[in-house]
Amino acid sequence: MNRKTLVLPALAGLLAPALAACGSSDGTGSGGSPIVVGVASQIEATKEAPAPLDPAAAYDIDAWNVLRSAFQTLMRVPRSGTAPVPEAAESCGFRDTQNEQYRCTLRSGLKFSNGHALTATDVKFSIDRLRTINYTNGPVSLLNDVDRVETPSDREVVFHLTKPDATFPQKLATPAAAIVDSQVYPKNALYKGWETVGSGPYTLKTEHGGDRLSKADFTKNPEYKGGLTVKNDKVEMRFFDDSADMEQALRKGQIDLLSRGLTPKQVKGLQNSGDKHLMLQEMPGQEIRYLAFNTNDPAVSNKAVRQAIAQVVNRSQLVRDVYSYTADPLYSLVPTGVTGHINSFFTKYGNPNVAAARQTLQQAGINTPVKFTLTYSKNHYGSSTAKEFAALQQQLNSSKLFDVTIKGIDRWQQFRTDESDHKYAAFGMGWFADLPDADNYLAPFVGKGNFLNSPYRNDKIESQLIPGTRQQTDRNAAAAGFKQVQDILADDVPFLPLWQGKQYVAARDNITGVEWAVNSTSALQIWELGRGVSS
Repeated sequence: MNRKTLVLPALAGLLAPALAACGSSDGTGSGGSPIVVGVASQIEATKEAPAPLDPAAAYDIDAWNVLRSAFQTLMRVPRSGTAPVPEAAESCGFRDTQNEQYRCTLRSGLKFSNGHALTATDVKFSIDRLRTINYTNGPVSLLNDVDRVETPSDREVVFHLTKPDATFPQKLATPAAAIVDSQVYPKNALYKGWETVGSGPYTLKTEHGGDRLSKADFTKNPEYKGGLTVKNDKVEMRFFDDSADMEQALRKGQIDLLSRGLTPKQVKGLQNSGDKHLMLQEMPGQEIRYLAFNTNDPAVSNKAVRQAIAQVVNRSQLVRDVYSYTADPLYSLVPTGVTGHINSFFTKYGNPNVAAARQTLQQAGINTPVKFTLTYSKNHYGSSTAKEFAALQQQLNSSKLFDVTIKGIDRWQQFRTDESDHKYAAFGMGWFADLPDADNYLAPFVGKGNFLNSPYRNDKIESQLIPGTRQQTDRNAAAAGFKQVQDILADDVPFLPLWQGKQYVAARDNITGVEWAVNSTSALQIWELGRGVSS
């Protein structure tokens, strides 16, 4: 998902007493005005992406945060920790030693928001539909290893996988596996527009202006049957064009909480605001940013060019000058804190070294300066992105080895479509993990049907290393295979990791449950929020 951050359980436990003390009530949030959550991003319905809230198409963090509250999945990631637990399912588990057959039993009495019964038929329909539609830029790659789905009874679902996959329970916890009503959603086409029919903890109504979602109203679903405890009656999600406007709305009490999108300057301002009615919490994060290369583009098709770029880029300068240390340098697609991480890019290239980059290019017989364009999304990842790419341009051009221009794209869906169509030589992307496992920072980026539609291929990664790690139920045992993948990517440089973000949650002091506002996949857990008493 170009989407998702890790809130460590130990840290959440330490934060809980301090946060709970601010709003001394039962935290139920029942009655009264809705809890208002701000989002500094846009969800759009466009010609390229006409169904932004259809689980078969949605694949970014903001849309997924909407879907998680409106739909159920068989499994879910708990409020803390990483091991998935049953949600629409009563129980789930592998039924063979090879991790190739996964069986779930549904809870009894499940219903969609329109009153229709939710049965195993709907689960099978939802998975089959995702794979049949096979939407470009959608989340179908997460469930590519499903061979077939069987429904022995109305409450039993059996997944047969084409190959072992110990991460399959975690994939069933993502909105890619959201259960839709087979009587409403078309089998072979997207459900266009803004309406949803789900069975999640909330019913959803939306407001939109033109092709943009402006507000999402969540109302506690009285028919919900799942594993969550919903601690409020209503939540309103408002979408802002600008993080500065969102911050001002928080300061004025027009919104109650925001979980991402703040610029480094705003983070510092909130830390030093002196406003006793605001609280800002820093949490460890697993959001990553990276450059991706079209390895078929003549400008960067030679591996030596990409290696030289890796030798010039100064990550420490980026996180200092652009992000004011609200991020940390990253030397692998797998962030620190995730089992299997190694600093493969630092091991291979060390600190920035222009002389070494020059030698790399000379040995490959490449004339300098190498000319290409770095492309980025102007608004999807926040207003600091433009400054970041200006800094990258300066670093590369000052080496005299490159002649780089930068180009910002206004509309996110246009950016994603053009990237997938291989129109960019090099471009910037971010990633929030779909699931808290090293597999999800590696497997989506390689092989046929990969998330970026990247032409990069490596047979050892695709046919040996990733399949081997997926046979390991003990994820610590998979670390050796993950390390090999990271070393190969550091040598081939189809992607260049830049930095790993920290997670910030800002809220009014009368909001309870802030310590559980995001889980280990950076999913926004609005059901944990309540309204207490201002200090």
